[in-house]
Amino acid sequence: MVDTRDVERSYEEQGRQVADAARRYRESAPARERAEARTAEGVAFPDTPQALAERAERILSRSGVPASAVVEQIHAEPLDLPQAHERIIGLSNDLQAANFLQRGARAARTVARITLRRGGRELPMGTGFLVSPRLLMTNHHVLPDAEFAGSCFAEFEAQVGVDNVPEDVVRVEFAPDALFLAHEPLDYALVALAPVDGDEPPGGVFGWNRLSARTGKLVQGELVNIVGHPNGRLKEVALRDNRLLTRLDDFLHYQTDTEPGNSGSPVFNDQWEVVALHHMGVPETDPNGRPLRRDGAVWEPRDGDGALSWVANEGVRISSVLRHVASVRPTPAQRALLGEMGPESGLGTIAPHESTAAAPNGAAGTMAAPVRARQPVGAALAERVAATGLPARSGAFGGHRHLAYLHGRSQQGKNPEALRREWAAGLNQGLTRAGLPTVDPADAWFPYYGDRLAELMGAKESLGGVPQAQGYSDGAPGVPGPDSQAHMDLLLEAAARTGMPEGAAGGEDALAAEEGLDAAVRRFRRALGWVAARSDLDRWTIDAVFRDVAKYLSEPDIRDEVLEAVSATMPQAGELVFVTHSLGTVVGMDLIERLPPGIDQVVLVTLGSPLGLDAVNGRLLVRGPHRPERVRAWWNAWSPADAVAIGCPLPGRHWGDLEQPEVANGTDRAHDIAEYLAHASVAGPIGRALAR
Repeated sequence: MVDTRDVERSYEEQGRQVADAARRYRESAPARERAEARTAEGVAFPDTPQALAERAERILSRSGVPASAVVEQIHAEPLDLPQAHERIIGLSNDLQAANFLQRGARAARTVARITLRRGGRELPMGTGFLVSPRLLMTNHHVLPDAEFAGSCFAEFEAQVGVDNVPEDVVRVEFAPDALFLAHEPLDYALVALAPVDGDEPPGGVFGWNRLSARTGKLVQGELVNIVGHPNGRLKEVALRDNRLLTRLDDFLHYQTDTEPGNSGSPVFNDQWEVVALHHMGVPETDPNGRPLRRDGAVWEPRDGDGALSWVANEGVRISSVLRHVASVRPTPAQRALLGEMGPESGLGTIAPHESTAAAPNGAAGTMAAPVRARQPVGAALAERVAATGLPARSGAFGGHRHLAYLHGRSQQGKNPEALRREWAAGLNQGLTRAGLPTVDPADAWFPYYGDRLAELMGAKESLGGVPQAQGYSDGAPGVPGPDSQAHMDLLLEAAARTGMPEGAAGGEDALAAEEGLDAAVRRFRRALGWVAARSDLDRWTIDAVFRDVAKYLSEPDIRDEVLEAVSATMPQAGELVFVTHSLGTVVGMDLIERLPPGIDQVVLVTLGSPLGLDAVNGRLLVRGPHRPERVRAWWNAWSPADAVAIGCPLPGRHWGDLEQPEVANGTDRAHDIAEYLAHASVAGPIGRALAR
């Protein structure tokens, strides 16, 4: 059979992809060798404690192993937390429920063979799989563009039945005009399919895979399963003899028996969740990094994939694909298609391309969330005495160790006791998932500065960054400009960090020009729209947070007043476990420099933090990226969907040695404090620091 990948890909692209895969495999050799050494020592899953914890949490939350077996194994002998996590993962690999094969068969129904029509012939090209009722995913090198996709079709049920007789194949046409996304570096293509028999979405007939941007789906040493059409044959399965070798930022390397034509296959874990998009084999190379043929000669692209000597396989991490898809700006119709991929994909709130797309309240002409009617801050403050912070209960955590929460913006007019309970509820959920004791809300210090911040910044900034007249009322088309250089710098850097090209223009620019707005406002609007389109936060929220952060950093009087308000409700001696969020992470970094001498050590936890932006850290009391001297340990958790945390993970050596767990917060809760604290990878370090 003709190797159609070699026919359809240019020699240049083929050679580049092979060379890139070989380079990544070569560069990851030290990590792979360390994992192999730990495996030789008897470590079944040679991954990080954080990765093991996230994996165990996901297995338990999805009933990936019988609860009775977990209880029996964990309580059979004394185990520390990493050992318990390893035991849970091991159980999920060793014990499979009776429905394991049934669930695998159900997942296999979502897999199709992709075939090209050319010159009266039909040439199998590779594999694809359904990721929503109407969308199929495969490789970029299988479907490089919409025009090519229009000349192909998908074949479902191209397989042998239980009686060893080929089943009737169901052909489904592609509909690239409805949606086609492709990205060569990550080698993925996402394309719409036409209905089956004229009206039924393919996913309604064959099912579809719910993709997840969340972590915890696979650790090193675990097994993977691949379903595909190797070399264009009928559907085949590589089942549970395929081990994850290394995990890179965007790719996975694993051992499995795959052949040319399996490109575009889904890579499943044992719970039949898609963990990767199979991309290609990793070739053996000579000392100069050149790919080798099976006969030992140096390979040339003209030799074709079949001549290569393979040493491993490479898949694109599905979380990386979803992050890239989230960066597009679709039309309203395309947005609806992407939203069908399910809540864990993180694609349900992508900002639309058209300025006339429906807003969350249904109003046309704005993508910002509507402003709710609120009582003016001044009136609220006049009715009562400003709330103050809450000290912890005497003797909590032995009296020498202290837990303190530091909130962010927009907390004015709220009850500090209710806020402290909200933080404790999120933390206790995460502690339970981490297998650690919960905490009493009264055992935490809760310095409160919400009302004072509102007074200092004025009603319009602290209630959302802008008054309604400037563009956040229902149906208003625009957004305001910056109110300080720090505000402008912060938004422009955030946009640059998310890939906005220099001089990029959008629909906002033409609108701004018509309104006679100056260049600074147009740049600001463009940057804000760009950032919002690449996160799960709307423009109103992003602008409000960045505006308050900029005002705190650029006005010394405001900074001093806020630090004084927070310092009034902080412990004076002992060890501090300091959990901060949003603007609170910025205030907290400054506060550490002013803590009383009796605070000898700080365990710092920063959540949803803008500290990674130079426009922020360059304006701290101690300027630039740094690790405060009294910080003994530091965890900086961030979510890719949280626009406030765009500068994360904190880059470079100046921040010191810190752990930076990436978490997948839920849609519409990307920046929510309770959502952050509910992750075991966030709550676990807090609980262990308190119990140390």
